[in-house]
Amino acid sequence: MDEAPSGLRERSVFPSWIRGPQDFVGGLALMAVAAFALWAASDLGGMQGFRFGAGTVPRLLAVLLLGLGAVVAATGILAPGEQLAKFHWRGPLFVGLAILSFTVTIRPLGLVIAAFSSFLIAALGTPETRWGETFVVGLVLTAACCGLFVYGLALPFALWPAFLTQ
Repeated sequence: MDEAPSGLRERSVFPSWIRGPQDFVGGLALMAVAAFALWAASDLGGMQGFRFGAGTVPRLLAVLLLGLGAVVAATGILAPGEQLAKFHWRGPLFVGLAILSFTVTIRPLGLVIAAFSSFLIAALGTPETRWGETFVVGLVLTAACCGLFVYGLALPFALWPAFLTQ
């Protein structure tokens, strides 16, 4: 939107040399994540000759992300782009709550209940959720998780709560 309702042009908080604020801020965010990953992997061992250490791949991916973030930020400087979009909190909030719910409920309630309930919590992240379809997709994804992790990979996850299986 170039024009405000009053007919006056909206003032940007960014300097005039930033032509695409959304790309610029996105690039800075990617570079911040990469810097955090480099810091977090700093105490892991690196390459020793031709042998990979525990920190080799995390550092390699962090450097790659840092470079890609710099390219995206440079695009925001060199090419015209979108203004910053309005941040919608609902999606990230409910996805975060779904992840937290899964981590808290996986051991006491088992994989089936934890996966299905966390899927339903994540579905609350949008007002466009159709609950009939969401239940069907949740059941299919829960079955796929059980098939993959418990039967395919033979990971020691309990499928159901202990009080149901005793």
